[in-house]
Amino acid sequence: MSRILTSVADLWIGRYAKPNPAAWVQVQALAPAVVVTGASRGIGRALAHRFARAGRDIVLIARVREALDVAARDIARDTGVSVHSVALDVTDQDAPHRLDAALREAGVYADVLVNNAGIGLAGLFADHSQEDLERLIAINITAATRLMRHALAPMLARGRGGILNVGSLGGLVPGPHQAAYYATKAYLISLTEAVAHEVRGRGVRIAIVAPGPVETSFHGAMGAEAALYRTIIPSLTADAVARSAYRGFQVGRTVIIPGVLPSVGALGVKLLPHAITVPLVGRLLALPRPAEQHDAR
Repeated sequence: MSRILTSVADLWIGRYAKPNPAAWVQVQALAPAVVVTGASRGIGRALAHRFARAGRDIVLIARVREALDVAARDIARDTGVSVHSVALDVTDQDAPHRLDAALREAGVYADVLVNNAGIGLAGLFADHSQEDLERLIAINITAATRLMRHALAPMLARGRGGILNVGSLGGLVPGPHQAAYYATKAYLISLTEAVAHEVRGRGVRIAIVAPGPVETSFHGAMGAEAALYRTIIPSLTADAVARSAYRGFQVGRTVIIPGVLPSVGALGVKLLPHAITVPLVGRLLALPRPAEQHDAR
C-alpha cells in the first residue's frame, strides 16, 4: 500500500514538471543520494538510517569526523547501501560548494536533502550572549536556508528531488524561555510551507517534520533538561520521528507532526489564542530558579 501511495504522490508532485535534459547530463555519471546534515546522532542519524532501509545511498554531514564515520559504518552494516561521510561545518559560507565537490568525489548527487543540523538555546532571551544568538541563527536559519536554496534549483531543473527540513512543534507558537530557538523553527516552518506552494507540481517534494520532545541529547545540550516539559510531556524516540517523517515525506505531506499527542497539541495552538498558549508554553519551558534547583538536591 505504501508503494502505491508513493507512486500516486509522485504523479501528483510531478504533474507540471518539465525536466531540462542538460540538467540530467550534468549528473548522468553520478548516483542519486540522500544527503543528511547533522547526521552523526539523534534525529539526523535515524532519518539517514530510515532512508537507507529503503535502499537509498546516503551521505552523512556533520562537523566531527569520528562520530560520522561510526554512524556511516553502522548504517552501511545494517542496510547494505553505500554510505559516505563528509566532515563539514554547514555554517561556512562556502559550505554548499564544498559539499558539491565532496559529492562529486563520492560519485553521487543530492537527490534528497535532509536539513537536520540545528541547535537549541534555553533560558531568558536577555541573558543570552550575542555570540550564542548569532550561532543559533547561523545554524538554524542561515545555513538551512542557504543549503535549501542551493539544492532546490538543480532539483527543479531535473524535475525531481526532495527537501525535508527538520523543525519543531515549538515553531507553531512563541516559546518564552526558548524564545529565539522557537522563533528559528517558526521561520523554518513558514519558509517550507511557502516554498512548497511556489514549486507545487514541479516534481520536488518540500516538507518539514515538526516533532515535539524527542528522547535525544538535544534538550540537555541546550540546557533545558530541568524544564517542566521534560517531566510531564512524553518523548518520542528518534526512530519513531524518522519513521513518521519518512512516511509523510513519501506521500507528499508538507508539515509532518509525529505522534498523536503532538498532533493534538498542534491543533490546540492553532485554535487557542496566544493569550492562553504563550503563558502555558512559558510555564512548561521555564527553568527552575537556582534556589529551587538547590532545594531539589
